[in-house]
Amino acid sequence: MIAETFHTPLAIDLVAVGVGSLQGAMYAAGFKRIDLLGVAIIGIAVGIGGGFLRDILLNVSPAAFSNNLYLIVAIGAAFIGMLLPKLLRRVDPVITLLDALSVGMFAAIGTTKALALGLPVAPALFIGALSAVGGGVVRDVILNIPIALMHVGSLYAVAALVGAAVLSVLILVFNVPVMIAGVACVVVTTLLRLLAVRFGWSLPEQRALSRLQLRRQRQVEAAIEEALHTGLLTVPITLPGEDAADSPHSEPRHGRDDDGTPGAADGASQK
Repeated sequence: MIAETFHTPLAIDLVAVGVGSLQGAMYAAGFKRIDLLGVAIIGIAVGIGGGFLRDILLNVSPAAFSNNLYLIVAIGAAFIGMLLPKLLRRVDPVITLLDALSVGMFAAIGTTKALALGLPVAPALFIGALSAVGGGVVRDVILNIPIALMHVGSLYAVAALVGAAVLSVLILVFNVPVMIAGVACVVVTTLLRLLAVRFGWSLPEQRALSRLQLRRQRQVEAAIEEALHTGLLTVPITLPGEDAADSPHSEPRHGRDDDGTPGAADGASQK
């Protein structure tokens, strides 16, 4: 258990909520027949959904309901995302950076809040990751689509988990102050998230052992085929109608021919 939690100024909290709501509205723009109320709900779900789930699991009052500004900013940002999607896509790198910072911040808040309430490290890491990415899960559930978090894509929850793990080690092992450990969590999560977006890093797709063996067999077959095409590997070929004895790779025959006469080699030895 720790004595304090990672806190950020209200203005930074509101920016993080607004960025999440913007992205939620831009994502929902691809779905038809969503009215203004639907846009507002998506904005609230993405902006404060992770923190709401965190507080519900920790059995505390939701922080988003402690101030009027959280809901107001979430709804307003969602409408901006609905009205200006083309303009916002032009500044997508900025939004991606702010989103990565938000993920790290929410992971730090969730993890320290769980540790302060006496949870063990593993559940605290889960709470921290859920706080960071829970809004996207709620969004996909509301839109009735497959949860993006569970499919192959650039690292998102993994970045939050790594940042939360760094925070936990710094606090519990090295006794680093909570604020410093929280900043380290934000930095690590942000860097990992941005690098994953830049280089397309992702976790490997799930595969059964039989599929791995089949994949290896196909790789071997592809290597053999490539070697044949490049001439690194040759296979003796006998053309149709060509006698096996005329093949450069055949050995001299012994015994009798089909008509009962001695073979060429036997005839020569009888002379």
